[in-house]
Amino acid sequence: MANLALQSVSALVLAGVTMVYAVAGGGIPLKTLLDIHGLVIVIGGTIAAAAISFKPSEIIIMLRASYRGMFTGRGVDYRLIVQELTELAKVYKENPEGLRARLNKTQDFFIREALTLMLDEIATERELKKILQDRSQALFERYIADAKKFKAIGKYPPAMGLMGAVLGMIALLGGLGTPGAEKTVGPAMSVALVATFYGIALANLIIIPVGENLVDRAQTIKLKNEIIVAGVLLIQEKTNPILLVEKLNSFLLPAERLKWKR
Repeated sequence: MANLALQSVSALVLAGVTMVYAVAGGGIPLKTLLDIHGLVIVIGGTIAAAAISFKPSEIIIMLRASYRGMFTGRGVDYRLIVQELTELAKVYKENPEGLRARLNKTQDFFIREALTLMLDEIATERELKKILQDRSQALFERYIADAKKFKAIGKYPPAMGLMGAVLGMIALLGGLGTPGAEKTVGPAMSVALVATFYGIALANLIIIPVGENLVDRAQTIKLKNEIIVAGVLLIQEKTNPILLVEKLNSFLLPAERLKWKR
């Protein structure tokens, strides 16, 4: 798979270039957009609203998840998952006792957890399937809930930006009666709208896209775990590894499938 970190950095660079082009193409002086007052209102207000809506610990978890998903380059390669399950199936079929030692080498916690549960023999095949499906669904629902929370934060920056614009308009209108006030209307209006610009940019270029990324990652992990559940049940039945590959390939698009003949 393409490196997710490179994709994320490239996307952020593209967003930055787009904004610079929009500003420069519109003939807007850069110093006009540098308004500390508006920046404090938008960022400070967003943080305050988010802290009121959600626990700080939840926000930290969401930030960590978004960082891991976008900048650590950790993607899900379904072919590698199917390949590893195939190798584990071969080990279990040839030497069931050697599978537990082999599990120490796997990096996927769900594979390790599922096969350990199978080897402990505390559940029937039907019970094992139900347990693993419940765990997969619980993880998915938790990840989706976190993604929805992150996307919900995206509604705060535009609102804070609007509040900054309103405050600027109040100050502007309050000074209209003074001599020479007509000369300051234009510059004052532009400064008042800068906060709105900050809010819209923060929400639509960072927070909402990151939330969508978390949703996509949750769906990706769910499919991976569904493949693992099916693979573990096939391993328990000591299914032929080639047949196992073909059955697990049924979860994937043609381009994503493991070509065992190669």
